Amino acid sequence: MTSQPTLSTDMPADSAPVLAMHEIRHAYQENLAVEDVSLEVKPGEIVCLLGPSGCGKSTLLRVAAGLERVQQGRVELGGESMGSGRSHVPPEKRNVGLAFQDSALFPHLSVLDNVAFGLESLPFRQRRRRAYELLELLGMERYSRAFPHMLSGGQQQRIALARALAPAPQLMLLDEPFSSLDARLRDRIRDDTLHVLKKVGAGVLLVTHDPEEAMFMADRIVLMRDGKVVQAGTPLELYCTPTDPFVVTFFGEVNELEGRVMDGKVVTPVGDVPAQGRPEGSRVRVMIRPEALRVVPLDEPPEYYHSHIIMAKLLGRSSLLHICAHTPDGQESHLHARAPGVFLPREGQPIMIGLDATQVFVFPLEPSAAAGAGTAHGHAEQDHRQDAYCHDGQ
Repeated sequence: MTSQPTLSTDMPADSAPVLAMHEIRHAYQENLAVEDVSLEVKPGEIVCLLGPSGCGKSTLLRVAAGLERVQQGRVELGGESMGSGRSHVPPEKRNVGLAFQDSALFPHLSVLDNVAFGLESLPFRQRRRRAYELLELLGMERYSRAFPHMLSGGQQQRIALARALAPAPQLMLLDEPFSSLDARLRDRIRDDTLHVLKKVGAGVLLVTHDPEEAMFMADRIVLMRDGKVVQAGTPLELYCTPTDPFVVTFFGEVNELEGRVMDGKVVTPVGDVPAQGRPEGSRVRVMIRPEALRVVPLDEPPEYYHSHIIMAKLLGRSSLLHICAHTPDGQESHLHARAPGVFLPREGQPIMIGLDATQVFVFPLEPSAAAGAGTAHGHAEQDHRQDAYCHDGQ
C-alpha cells in the first residue's frame, strides 16, 4: 500500500457503544431467523458475526442497517433508538456504511466519483478531496479516473469499502465482503481492510462463515447457530476455552473419543486427560485438536503395545498424519495429527504420542455424540473400514 494520510481516530476509552442490539427476535413468516440475540459494538471495535449458512447472522446485520424493521427487541445507534413499526428509522437516515459481497459500483461513474457519491452535502472540492484521501488510504489513488469495469474484483472491493467509509460513518456493516475473491487475493484484501478500518476508527460489524477470517479480523466474535448465540468473546476465548462442542468443531477438525471419568481423569489412547470438572463416573466426549498431538518416531517398536503411522500427507505449511493409537488394553483409535512444515514418517512407522492438554476439551456425552462414535476419528474397533489400517500385526 502507498503512504497513507492521517485521519483522526482518537476515541475515549469509555465510549458508549456505536451499536447496541437488545433481545432481537426476527422471523420470516413461520421461519424463525433470530431469537433473543443481544450484542454491542464499541467505537474502533471489530465484531464478527460467525456461523454456518442460515444461522441468522445476515438477518442481524440487515436489522442493524435498517433494511429489516425491528419485529421484537431494540436497536440503538450511538445511544439513540432506531425505532420499530411506524417509527422505524430507514437506512439512509442512519449513520452507517454498508459493504456487501457484490461491490455494486456505479458503472457509469469513475472510481473517484463512485467514492464521492454519498457526499452530496459537501462542497465539490471538499467532496473530491475526501474521496481522494480514502483512495490513498487504500492504495487506489492511481485508479481515480478509471471506471469499475477496468478494475479487478479485489480492486472493486476496495473502492466499495472506500465509498462506504466516505461519509465517516460511526458504524460499518460488512456482509461477506471477501467471499467472492480467490484465496490469495482475499488474504491480501482483508489484511488491507483490517488496517484501514483500525485507522479510521469506526465500529464494525462483519458477517462471515469463515472461522479463520473471523479470527484474523475480529476483536470479538459472536458465534451463532440456529438463530442463537452459542458463545461470544475474543478469538482467544472461543478457541482456547470453548463452552460447547459446536464451538470446538466450528474452528477446525477434531479427533473425538469417548471415555469415563475415573479418579478425575479420562483414559485415552494418547494419554490421560484431566476431566475438567466432569462428574466422577460419567461418560464424556473427549475432543482433541490435531495440533495437540506430538508425534515422535521410534527407531524400533517397543516390546509392549505401540502406536504407528497409517499415512502422512504434506499440505504445504503443515503435514497431516493419520495415526493408529493404542491403549495398554489393546483399544485402537484412528486419529489425525498436524505437524508444522515437512514431517512425513513412513507408513507403519512406530511412534510415541505426546499430548498438549490445553488443546483437549471434555464435554458430557450426549446421545447424538454417542451415536457418532466410531467414525473416522472415533473408536477403531467400531469401524470395520479401519481394521486394515489399525491392525498391529505389521
